[in-house]
Amino acid sequence: MQEFRSEHLLRCIHCGLCLQSCPTYVEEGSEADSPRGRIYLMRAVFEGRIRWDVGATEHIDRCLGCRACETACPSGVEYGLLLEIARAQVERSPARPALQRVVKRLILNLMAQPGVFAFAMRTARLLSPLFGERALPAPVARMLGVKGVVAQLPPVQGKRESLTGVYPARGERRGRVGLLTGCVASVLFPEVNVATIAVLQYNGFEVVVPRGQGCCGALHVHNGFPDEARRLALHLIECFEREPVDAIIVNSAGCGSTMKEYDRLFACTPHEARARTFAARVKDVMEFLAEAGIRVPDRPLKARNGEHELVVTYHDACHLAHAQGVRRQPRDIIRSVPGVQLVELEEADMCCGSAGIYNLLQPEMASRLLRRKIERIRATGAEIVLTGNPGCLAWIAQGLRELPQPIAIMHPAELLRNAYESRESL
Repeated sequence: MQEFRSEHLLRCIHCGLCLQSCPTYVEEGSEADSPRGRIYLMRAVFEGRIRWDVGATEHIDRCLGCRACETACPSGVEYGLLLEIARAQVERSPARPALQRVVKRLILNLMAQPGVFAFAMRTARLLSPLFGERALPAPVARMLGVKGVVAQLPPVQGKRESLTGVYPARGERRGRVGLLTGCVASVLFPEVNVATIAVLQYNGFEVVVPRGQGCCGALHVHNGFPDEARRLALHLIECFEREPVDAIIVNSAGCGSTMKEYDRLFACTPHEARARTFAARVKDVMEFLAEAGIRVPDRPLKARNGEHELVVTYHDACHLAHAQGVRRQPRDIIRSVPGVQLVELEEADMCCGSAGIYNLLQPEMASRLLRRKIERIRATGAEIVLTGNPGCLAWIAQGLRELPQPIAIMHPAELLRNAYESRESL
């Protein structure tokens, strides 16, 4: 278990350049809900001046973990690392009621098992006429200490498609890659994995999908359960070690950022070298295609009425833009698709409020950030909003469903797949 180190905490010089990049500070204007304020609390705990109590932990809980402050920081503060340590300490402290800790862990474990999660989602859908469309039943929310639930049950397609085996390259073979299918993503957005495989095939890559890979551990590490995260991560590493591939492709921003930092998760353990070797091969699908050079689709996509270019906008998933530094590559690929006009989104890299299970645990702040995001999307006039993370896809889709004018949302890989398949319109 990693603990705070003074050199990490003291790197923050409290300059305040992070403040306007922090969604909770922008909304609340509270120093305690800013990155430097939270670091001050962590430092006070490290120095023994305070302990984790209800007053201190509420500010850690309210953090989205979006890491936008890392992008803004001139001192290179590793805020994501500090937050992971803080959350692990909070979960072990008396400040976290035992019932809350147990229920949170059970929810995360449920989401980490695709088969079980799919069954739970289908069951919840069947029972929704009796218990409503809320993502968490009221009794579960109360056990988590949450006053209300705003996240709705996301649509779940029929039987979950099992993607395993090897998918051959189309045309001249350029390499062999592995694909993470994920846990939550494979249940809620299986079409994203199908599209990702197709896009890689169209670009000349053989795609191998290891059987039984499961969850990468991102949800656990981001919520203060690093031991469970390491168990899941080690299983995933072992699955991919059996497959000789040039890169491990990920289409989920939160998963990708954690997998690229496995060496940090396994620091000072016997598996650190294996984790570092694994992490070096991890690539976001848009990052990988931009580096390899995509094969530009032959025919243009068209808008719904077929009379003008398809106008799209792009929302930066936090763990893609801030944690991985992948910003330009998705935009370059989107602009390369014939018939597509990319309109930049104001505050494109401001968190939408999903943040893993944040919208379940902090519904009020998550709702405020969702409304802010939907307003910015409407202002673009786009017919489609694109983003590279399942949590963003589900949460923003909920906000878009309430608009009078329909706006679709999809992963960039889906847009690119549609272009390769020469569809006349979307």
